[in-house]
Amino acid sequence: MIRTQIQLPEPLYREVKRVARDQDWSIAEVIRRGAEAVVRSYPATKGSGGLGTRLPTPIRARLRVEDPGLLKVEIRRDEEGVE
Repeated sequence: MIRTQIQLPEPLYREVKRVARDQDWSIAEVIRRGAEAVVRSYPATKGSGGLGTRLPTPIRARLRVEDPGLLKVEIRRDEEGVE
């Protein structure tokens, strides 16, 4: 793994910490999963190798989950490609 350092706005950091606590994950795991979700959403264009790809501005939305256990199930299903 590569070690890196990032800066987050305070409100986002608090939400990341909350998700980590609620899901019993580390903060690093929350960040990795978020990065994986973004990369899956924006696949590399043919021949670009992913370089030069410009991501759109992030959508300002809040994920509302009533049952965190269900979120874990859905994430696992998504990772396994189950529909």
